[in-house]
Amino acid sequence: MATVDAVTPSAYVATPQRGAITRLLEDERWLALCLMLPTAVLLALFIAYPFVNGILLSVTDATVGVPGQFVGLDNFKKIWNDDIFRVAVWNTCLYTFVTTVLKLVLGLWLALLLNRNFRGKAFMRAFILLPFIIPTVLSTFAWKWMFDPTFSVLNWMLFHVGIIHSRINWLGDPTLAMISVIVVNVWRGVPFYAISLLAGLQTISPELHEAAAIDGARAWARFRHVTWPLLLPVTLVIVLFSVIQTFADFQLVYVLTGGGPANATQLFATYAYQLGIGTGLLSQGAAISLAIFPILLLVVIVQLVYIRKAETL
Repeated sequence: MATVDAVTPSAYVATPQRGAITRLLEDERWLALCLMLPTAVLLALFIAYPFVNGILLSVTDATVGVPGQFVGLDNFKKIWNDDIFRVAVWNTCLYTFVTTVLKLVLGLWLALLLNRNFRGKAFMRAFILLPFIIPTVLSTFAWKWMFDPTFSVLNWMLFHVGIIHSRINWLGDPTLAMISVIVVNVWRGVPFYAISLLAGLQTISPELHEAAAIDGARAWARFRHVTWPLLLPVTLVIVLFSVIQTFADFQLVYVLTGGGPANATQLFATYAYQLGIGTGLLSQGAAISLAIFPILLLVVIVQLVYIRKAETL
């Protein structure tokens, strides 16, 4: 008959208690907070703090080296009665609208071309990003040389083709200066649209196009009823980011024209820089910068509502 050995309590090995940190990390809520903490710190330092500091500056009469006193909304009243500010508002809206439409149309056309099968497709997809990855200041200086009235390669080409018979001052004429700025912005922004829309096109199943083609739908009908509805949510997100970036555009316009000639290309960002840094009126420069916020907020809300509706269709 088998015997069972008695087991004394001392034979059991005591299990060490888990530490407080281990218990917290096993809780998903605390783990999520720990993972989000670095991002929250970065957002607070580089977004929240400058934004709050800008609000505080806009309600004072601060200048460079002088803290200033609280003046309420006086700075906003001053800029609203400023003729140059009104010109900047119109130029910014026109600049953003025209460039966004052109970048969307050209970017979509380019994305449809890159979505086809052809030799060298991988190289072309990489090459098309070149205008977007080149530093803005460097590429803008190249364009500024191309628009130069004396050494302009554009004038040289147009003259030898016989289109023009005298030099064109591209950046010295108010109308041509705005057109030139728009052209450079479109040249730089089309690759972003093209690659982003191409990524959206590749998520669309080819079987849908094949089924539509079997049913007799032509290329335009397939694009209108199959491609565009499925690509619309991605397009709206791309347009949203582009509008925000274009509204706050500074480097391109500042290097190319500096807001001139005669404020013909003056935008929110360039005018805020001229007042805030150029003349030392920090409070008025901050007020101009904050004037963009309500417009962008309205645009963002409208587009987010439309995006949500498009996703639920």
